[in-house]
Amino acid sequence: MSLQIALWQVAASAVLLLVSIGLSWWLKLGLGREILVAGVRMTVQLLLVGLILAWVFALKQPLPVVAIGLVMTLLAAQASSARPKYRYRSLFLDSFVAIFGSSFLLTGLTLSGILQIHPWFEPQYAVPILGMILGNSVTSVALGAERFTSDLQARRGEIEGQLSLGATRWEAAHPLIATAVKTGMMPTLNSMTVMGIVSLPGMMTGQILAGESPQNAVRYQLVMMFVLAASSALGSLAVVLLAYTRLFDDRDRLRIERLRKPAVKPG
Repeated sequence: MSLQIALWQVAASAVLLLVSIGLSWWLKLGLGREILVAGVRMTVQLLLVGLILAWVFALKQPLPVVAIGLVMTLLAAQASSARPKYRYRSLFLDSFVAIFGSSFLLTGLTLSGILQIHPWFEPQYAVPILGMILGNSVTSVALGAERFTSDLQARRGEIEGQLSLGATRWEAAHPLIATAVKTGMMPTLNSMTVMGIVSLPGMMTGQILAGESPQNAVRYQLVMMFVLAASSALGSLAVVLLAYTRLFDDRDRLRIERLRKPAVKPG
């Protein structure tokens, strides 16, 4: 039996934001307003999501589940494409394709093939699992794109030198692609390394608090971590390869002019 949390208890926990705001003020970090806005925004978003999911769970139809998934994917692509310092025109589209492809593929595999949920669109499972995979993919895609575009900018002379000596675009870009994909995978791999020793993951903890047995909660968590590892690999690889095709042409030339330089903030 799970413990029911009242609204006043949620409000009491929100007071803890004052700790972060106080530290920001004391150390002059200038994050007080950002922390407050983030807290309010998160609260509003989660309350709205709770209402929407209650409606979707009651319907038990595939179309609302797929629609929510597409909206979540669009928002994830927007968030990941906004993070890289250097961007190009189609970065949002490439981020969407990478996140959509890896997340929906692995969500479908997890629901139908591994957990064998019937029907596959059961909202109780489909929406949370897709949400976890999307959240992981946002970080992987953003880090992969950031590392690849930054390395292209920083190592422009080296890459153009290799191309001028007869190297193909793949030969010149391969080390950067490998490094970028590795960068995108590292957060998930780091989490897997310390999981169970340093940290107890959120899904496992939530299930235990809801009354699930620790053994079954651990099994669910293991399944999800293996899926998340695959999503980080596929997502980062996809966005980096798409960026590679945008920033190198079929004549083996680096098109660095397609990268937009970061805007210089006044003051």
